[in-house]
Amino acid sequence: MRAQASVLHLDLDAFFAAVEQRDKPSLRGKPVIVGGVGGRGVVSTASYEARVYGVRSAMSTREARARCPQAAFLSGRFEAYRAASTAVMTLLRSCSPLVEPLSLDEAFVDLERADLPDLEVPTVTAFAEDLRARVQDVTDGLTASVGVASSKFLAKIASELRKPDGLTVITPGTEIALLHPMRVSVIPGVGPATVERLRRIGVHTVAELAAIGQEELVSIVGKAQGASLHQLARAEDSRSVVPDRETKSVSVESTYEHDLTDRRQMESIVVRQAGEVARRMRSSGLSGRTVSLKVRLYDFTTLSRSSTLPAPTEETATIARLARSLLADLDTSGGVRLLGVGVSGLADWVQEDLFADDSEAAEIDPEPAPEPEESGSRPSEVHWSPGMDVVHTTDGRGWVWGSGKGVVTVRFETADTPPGPVRSFRVDDPDLTRWRPPAPEPPEGQ
Repeated sequence: MRAQASVLHLDLDAFFAAVEQRDKPSLRGKPVIVGGVGGRGVVSTASYEARVYGVRSAMSTREARARCPQAAFLSGRFEAYRAASTAVMTLLRSCSPLVEPLSLDEAFVDLERADLPDLEVPTVTAFAEDLRARVQDVTDGLTASVGVASSKFLAKIASELRKPDGLTVITPGTEIALLHPMRVSVIPGVGPATVERLRRIGVHTVAELAAIGQEELVSIVGKAQGASLHQLARAEDSRSVVPDRETKSVSVESTYEHDLTDRRQMESIVVRQAGEVARRMRSSGLSGRTVSLKVRLYDFTTLSRSSTLPAPTEETATIARLARSLLADLDTSGGVRLLGVGVSGLADWVQEDLFADDSEAAEIDPEPAPEPEESGSRPSEVHWSPGMDVVHTTDGRGWVWGSGKGVVTVRFETADTPPGPVRSFRVDDPDLTRWRPPAPEPPEGQ
């Protein structure tokens, strides 16, 4: 550990759902669930109003609907999330040159390189409080939970202690006293399976874990994880804040001479790509939180969808499951020219048993799919995703409430208006189109 509390961890609260509530006045204070909306979808983020009902990240959408049927289920708007994330990361980099993003919604900041008069607890506390206020300013109201401590491990734990919209600074010298009473699941990489293995030998708290020798831990959970748990249980973590983490990702994509039209074939390709991504990550000792799917349609429209796990993984089954769920929520009936799977938000630890069952990945035939035929007929209807931004020539801007049976329902409101009216249109209404934010203006002189 460092001698001073100089590592800051910032985590935007219920990020995707919070952006939706910010931009959709009628959803403020109500349960919102962002992720795959289809039968095999996976929850990316649940608002705190939805979490009251037991909904959590990585839960199947089917279970989330059963627990909280009154929630708004939205497919997500990556452009809006990216814009908010960029604003926050730009702010953090203005504070310190050493910023390590873990995903769109969280990052470490090295305060030793920040322009602070000292690193005493009152100074870093005041800095962190001011930073949280500035995050709200640059994101038009999003909140962040912040932890400051003498290591990355403890800073991340600290940011979880007073969620949402909270701050915890761990005073140097008090780390062990804070950490040891906690359950072992607080340690990154300790999932349900590891918790159960430790429970069988009478280990429930971090203090009990710290009392076990490294050799015994290695015999229980394996060499790599045993050594890591032995150190973290003693609050030993010397990892540096690595500023180039944001640019790292592992991905595989392929372009096809003829449009793909068979859904099972697409699923087979996506699962194989997920396996290749996972293999590359394991060979490099990496894991990642955000699984992304890239699809280029028959008309060269490129779609990107992503889902973020609560903890990193490098398991084929987990990556394949999320990639398939992302594909399931896209209209590919007109044909697909390109498919790609990627993982970002890379880390150096793994939640090894987030999804222990590999059966979903095994459901798809791993053998090469036959050469696809020429693409068939083009879709006659636009695919209106729940939550998508739209604009009507008469009624103005709004978002898709839902669609089906040839009808799309829109609520007309924006972040800057009161809750708006709801109206329905034919899905092929020429006056209704998708709305995209204007491209940022280039810097002066370019």
